[in-house]
Amino acid sequence: MRLRSQALAALFLCATALPAMAQECGGDFETWKQGVAAEAKAAGVGAAGLDALEDATFDERALARDRAQGVFTQTFIEFSNRMISAYRLKQGAANMKKYADVFARADQQFGVQAPVITAFWALETDFGAVQGDFHTLSALVTLSHDCRRPQLFRQQLVPLLELIDRGVLPADVKGAWAGEIGQTQILPSDYLARGVDGDGDGKIDLRNSVPDVIMTTANKVLSRGWKRDEPWIQEVRVPDEMPWDQTGRTNKLPLTQWAQWGVTNPDGSPLVDKGLKAGLALPMGRKGPAFLTYDNFDVYLEWNQSFTYALTAANLAARLAGAPPLDPRTPDQGLNNEQMKALQTKLEARGYDVGTVDGILGTNTREAIRKEQMRLGLPVDGWPTPELLAKL
Repeated sequence: MRLRSQALAALFLCATALPAMAQECGGDFETWKQGVAAEAKAAGVGAAGLDALEDATFDERALARDRAQGVFTQTFIEFSNRMISAYRLKQGAANMKKYADVFARADQQFGVQAPVITAFWALETDFGAVQGDFHTLSALVTLSHDCRRPQLFRQQLVPLLELIDRGVLPADVKGAWAGEIGQTQILPSDYLARGVDGDGDGKIDLRNSVPDVIMTTANKVLSRGWKRDEPWIQEVRVPDEMPWDQTGRTNKLPLTQWAQWGVTNPDGSPLVDKGLKAGLALPMGRKGPAFLTYDNFDVYLEWNQSFTYALTAANLAARLAGAPPLDPRTPDQGLNNEQMKALQTKLEARGYDVGTVDGILGTNTREAIRKEQMRLGLPVDGWPTPELLAKL
């Protein structure tokens, strides 16, 4: 299954400065490709890579997918219920057992636990079953030429051409619409820089070799700041009243403070303070599910900037590590897509940057909601409700 507001997160966050280019995007397609060819040749790409670039074509289908991100209009509960399936839990457990020795090596070398890797493997491609059918080079060339957000894609072109030129990937390699390749949908720049030969056969094959996939994924996760032997999320129960303005992923506080405010384990037992700090994430407001989010959770957002996807991946990893199903509780009624767009329009009118008015509850929209909730004297939990919309 392809979910692709996805690696755009990683595309943006792993951005590096682009070399000087005559024209970043737009204009005549073939002329623009000649500029890319000159850039690639200067970077050391040889004939095989340059020939592949010359044969790349414009992909209208990739453009259409870039503009269609409707899956992220779903709530966290809707999305996670759909994505954390019985099949993925069962198959994930079976794969962790089948490849236990490889996972043990990944944990020893990179400090990334098997459930963390397995969750990404499950969500990205159903363990390699659905890796994408887009011609990767043509998709990346198209999205780089398009002037909507070329900075996200252009930096992946030369690494992909290098991989093709070296014979690591065929010129007609296929993957996701945004340029990701293999069983955990690795970007060309990460394939090049983080690829690990996990099976010792002298090559890195992220499409067919599970040991290569596991070891490379662990290396990528570590590169985004993963801390060995530390948790990522922890489901908790919140009280009816507490300082809601102190909640949020980025406001990390000692567990003793959360406990003092009445936050407990789901069964009501007290939190165990191990000296770590955590934020309190409320994806559907103060009456919905609640999670302590540790530093390692930030790595999930490095993988994918969608908070809903990141929290789902983190929760799936927790389930694979033995956690029970989450308690959805009873969130306040939210807004439908048209109501969300109306709310974003009102927030924009008040001077907030909500990005695109698209009906998606993204990070900027959540922050604007929190500020308006504070101004209006409402509980500050970042959850949009009809009451909030009416008060604005």
